[in-house]
Amino acid sequence: MESRNDTQISEFILLGVSEDQELQPILFGLFLCIYLTTVIGNMLIILATISDSHLHTPMYFFLSNLSFVDICFTSTTVPKMLVNIHTQRKVITYEGCIAQMHFFVLFVGLDIFLLTVMAYDRYVAICHPLHYTVIMNARLCVLLVLLSWIVNIFHAILQSLMVLHLSFCAELEIPHFFCELNQVVHRACSDTFLNDVVMYFTTVIMACCPLAGILYSYSKIVSMIRTISSAQGRYKAFSTCASHLSVVSLFYCTSLGVYLSSAVIQNSHSTAAASVMYSVVTPMLNPFIYSLRNKDIKNALKKLI
Repeated sequence: MESRNDTQISEFILLGVSEDQELQPILFGLFLCIYLTTVIGNMLIILATISDSHLHTPMYFFLSNLSFVDICFTSTTVPKMLVNIHTQRKVITYEGCIAQMHFFVLFVGLDIFLLTVMAYDRYVAICHPLHYTVIMNARLCVLLVLLSWIVNIFHAILQSLMVLHLSFCAELEIPHFFCELNQVVHRACSDTFLNDVVMYFTTVIMACCPLAGILYSYSKIVSMIRTISSAQGRYKAFSTCASHLSVVSLFYCTSLGVYLSSAVIQNSHSTAAASVMYSVVTPMLNPFIYSLRNKDIKNALKKLI
């Protein structure tokens, strides 16, 4: 792309989580372990749901899709960071940066949409148990997942095209371990007003609206659980959505914490380190959260292993 001073930007520099050279081997080992745990854990969830006929239900169908997205989510950023640490080179090509940003926007959006769909599934299961199999039929489940993909593909394409129209005046440093949309946009030397408008508007639509849907679903679930007379019945009803509620809380609390703190704290490396929580650690923890208190998953994993 041609910039204002007629130089062509071919590379960006990713400063990473820390510039301390003594920490690089430790960070490499830590992130390699996290990445392998994420891939293996989520792959086991997918294989368990496919191999066990008892798990061929809407809840586990959505869970296997979430596990697949989590693998892709971390694979978008972590392998490149590991390569940069190992080779001691912090560069990423212009094309690579745009591609990484595109897929990060896609998969983080899919994470949000799938968590929302799973909240709706739990709402129907608890509030309308007699009609659950009719409402959550195979056609609707596939349609919800397909719609999530279509919406987020178009959103990611929109954000990528908006960035492609920006001009970058020199070799730029990005104070992050991946090409995060906001960081890339604000490194441009051309006017970013339209990018900011689109970025903040889509954030409200793509993140806040699903969160409102999740909160609404759980408000109905809590109201229904309160009407159950027996303590055992209330516990059983709550346990069916406890894992999902934990994942939602972990994802939204860490991601919102990152973006709210970044507006107050001007330390870019602190923001990058905090971003590790929702973009790297959360996908790793999801398989553990869903399997620790879920007997069906435990039994399926035992049969698989």
